[in-house]
Amino acid sequence: MGINEAFEISVEGIEAQRRTLELISSNIANINTTRTIYGGPYRRKVAVLSEKPLDFARQLSLAQDRLAARMAGGVEVVDVVEDSTPFQKVYKPGHPDADAQGFVLMPNVNLANEMVDLTYASQLYNANITAFNSTKKMAQDTLSIQ
Repeated sequence: MGINEAFEISVEGIEAQRRTLELISSNIANINTTRTIYGGPYRRKVAVLSEKPLDFARQLSLAQDRLAARMAGGVEVVDVVEDSTPFQKVYKPGHPDADAQGFVLMPNVNLANEMVDLTYASQLYNANITAFNSTKKMAQDTLSIQ
């Protein structure tokens, strides 16, 4: 793996975690949204991350150079899925979206879970930035060898 590939992998990790952080922010922002354009309450969204496969040309190049053929190509957000946990029923008889018994369906967003996910994604984001900066320092040190 060369320096450029190391940079690319770190950047892909940063971008994937940025997207995850955006989804968590959206979930927190919509924690009380009982009516969406699709009808019903807001449903929590989660990013699905996957290893980004190397393209054919890159794998061929690795095989010809007899380098490790099992090198990862980074990470990417392959999908954004809605959490299927059931909505919470809360008794709020004066709410505009209350049913005949006075219950309102609230989003399936749990603030405690979102804060844990936020902390985890932030740490992964920072780890990728640290890896990027370490790679940058190695490249600079390599160029300064006399």
